[in-house]
Amino acid sequence: MIRFTFKRLMLMVLMLLGLLAITFTISHIVPADPAALAAGPDANVEMIERYRVEYGLDRPLAEQFLVYLGKLLSGDWGKSIHTTRPVWDDLVTYFPNTVELVVFSIAIAVLFGIPLGIVAAVNQNRPIDHVIRVLTVTGVAMPMFWLGLMAQLFFALKLGWFPLGGRIEMMTDPPQAITHLLLVDALLNGHFGTFVDALHHMVLPAVALCFPALASIIRVNRAEMLETLKQDYIVNARAQGLSTFRIVAVYALRNAMLPTMAMIGLRFGWMLGGTVLIETVFDWPGIGLYAVQAAISSDFEPIMGATIVLGFFFMLTNLLIDMIYGTLDPRVREQV
Repeated sequence: MIRFTFKRLMLMVLMLLGLLAITFTISHIVPADPAALAAGPDANVEMIERYRVEYGLDRPLAEQFLVYLGKLLSGDWGKSIHTTRPVWDDLVTYFPNTVELVVFSIAIAVLFGIPLGIVAAVNQNRPIDHVIRVLTVTGVAMPMFWLGLMAQLFFALKLGWFPLGGRIEMMTDPPQAITHLLLVDALLNGHFGTFVDALHHMVLPAVALCFPALASIIRVNRAEMLETLKQDYIVNARAQGLSTFRIVAVYALRNAMLPTMAMIGLRFGWMLGGTVLIETVFDWPGIGLYAVQAAISSDFEPIMGATIVLGFFFMLTNLLIDMIYGTLDPRVREQV
């Protein structure tokens, strides 16, 4: 298991380095001048050149990348041209909001997806199975941003059940930052009204974000359950008179969960990237909205910071899934 984990860690480092190189190159060859944007519309040539030298934009691209890596390793994530704040401080402010949204969304997808997949498999080709399959096809085909807009129009504007967007009400004071996770900090500070308000604001974006993941988890779990329920050891367990619940929940589900766990890990990573659309639609103050604003203003340092954080957590999630996969199925470790 140690050798298996070490190889996965080395692969993760190489992938992160490659992601950095690709993102850095693309962000620096776009036809835009961040120095001119930072200097302002009334800046003259000398002022623009001074900004270019200050941010190191006058150096060759390869040298800029090496300098950036050196600063990154020393803990310097750079400074935003648009906000003039250190990128690290911005990430600490925005990323926890994204984490809360993604964790809440994947929790909804897992808590509903696995049971619905089991129900569909056990009741194959029955009405409930057809209803669930229609739900999964719809979830896979429907764009997240469109679902978010429709949810805003119906549940927020027409019915008034949920807020249209934002993190908390404008007149609500945020709790003292301890973990920088608003829901957790509200509970730790005893601000239960703020906790309910923040949870209320999270419902619509979380449902819109989780719907494709929910559909994928149901589809994979249903397919694997159907395959597992046909195996000889399941037939033997039924012949021995074991209850259907024990056969499904104990024997069949464990093997069916292997591909399902892989799908959960992939979907968690895709959710981190998918928050760009959802956060923009719901004006959610997360790293996705932060990255969009940085891209609009050609602010390279925040784009790189957001890419590093999202890429790292995507790869970390898949590493954890690989380790769980290797724990449940020793054959995976033996192939490494």
